[in-house]
Amino acid sequence: MNKTKEIWIAGFALFSLFFGAGNLILPPTLGVKSGTDWWIVVLGFILTAIIIPIFAIFAHARLQGTLYDFGKKVSPVFSTVFCFLIYIIAVAIPSPRTAAVTHEMAIQPFFNSPPILTSIVYFVLVFIFAVNRSRIISLIGKFLTPIIVVILLVIISIAIFTANGTVNTSNFKNPFVDGILEGYQTFDAIAGVVVGAVIIISLDYSNHTTFNEKRALIRKAGYISGFGLLLIYGGLILSGSLFSATFAENATRIEILSGLSTQTLGNLGTTFLSVLVALACFTTAVGIVTGTADYIKGICNNSKTAYISTAAVCSVIGIIVGSYNVGFIIDVAVPALMFVYPITIVLILLNVVPEKYTSKLVFRGVVMVTFIFSITDFLGFIIPRENLTGIKNFIPLAEHSLGWVLPALLFFVGLNLKPNKAHE
Repeated sequence: MNKTKEIWIAGFALFSLFFGAGNLILPPTLGVKSGTDWWIVVLGFILTAIIIPIFAIFAHARLQGTLYDFGKKVSPVFSTVFCFLIYIIAVAIPSPRTAAVTHEMAIQPFFNSPPILTSIVYFVLVFIFAVNRSRIISLIGKFLTPIIVVILLVIISIAIFTANGTVNTSNFKNPFVDGILEGYQTFDAIAGVVVGAVIIISLDYSNHTTFNEKRALIRKAGYISGFGLLLIYGGLILSGSLFSATFAENATRIEILSGLSTQTLGNLGTTFLSVLVALACFTTAVGIVTGTADYIKGICNNSKTAYISTAAVCSVIGIIVGSYNVGFIIDVAVPALMFVYPITIVLILLNVVPEKYTSKLVFRGVVMVTFIFSITDFLGFIIPRENLTGIKNFIPLAEHSLGWVLPALLFFVGLNLKPNKAHE
């Protein structure tokens, strides 16, 4: 296969991996809330929703392994616990969220049925497709993503050229930080470490005989997918900003996305987009359930019973959580993300940095410090924040829920400067 063509195919494959339909509801709302500061929000959002996830792919290209390999330098026990935690979060939050998005975008506007009914039908179908591993899912996903991208580009283009020029002022005190934290909600960093290996292994390396050639292909494909995500995310944030004056202050994420599409495409276009988003959500849910069941099957001696049982449990969890509205699921997700995302980001970065700077001691020290200093960020979304004021004032950036950043960086540098210790 022509190398250039192969790079573009890999780039589109990576784009499809990260481009989840649930993510579509986040950028327009960021744009509406940020108003004139939309470009600052974009800078923060792309850091955690694009750059870190692409780094996860680069790390996979180096490791050529599984999710377990990301944390094995810390310890086998840590890596095993980390894997279970990531899969549990994936099953409990982003997977059910796809059912909630489907109900609110594609079912609720047309049928007066309860969300629990949508959730039951949705995850019964997810279970059937996961157990049978139907090729229909891959075929749907292959054609759906380009169509949705085209529709979104049309929405963005129309929004840019038809906006009335009235843009609200920003509701954010720290738009850059808010962009970073909202990027957590895309789950793209988690997606990168969970299924990045699947994309890499599935690539045709027949024309690439050396490790460096393989890694170069992944890097170029990463740039392509990253640019595509930047175009969509940035365009939707800008569109939300340009139409910010047309939405109520308490408008939900679904209402903003639907309202933006209606104002640009009309009712027919919105209906078409809703159906496509619902189908794309479905493929995402099947992918999460299948990936989780595969992992459990792998540690249970390839037991088919373990696979089916895991898929069933994941589907039941999906039915329960997916019956709630999207806003509630996103709010519930915040504490879990504040707990696991810093560690995930650090593991991704440590697996991208040259190996001479990432001994076992460095891995253990940086991950431990990240965990300790992210506790206040995690607790800040569970208990009243005023109870943590003293601690947050003591830790740099803790008031922005980024208290782990400087300590992790300082430990990384300090352990590498310590002679004959960091490189043992």
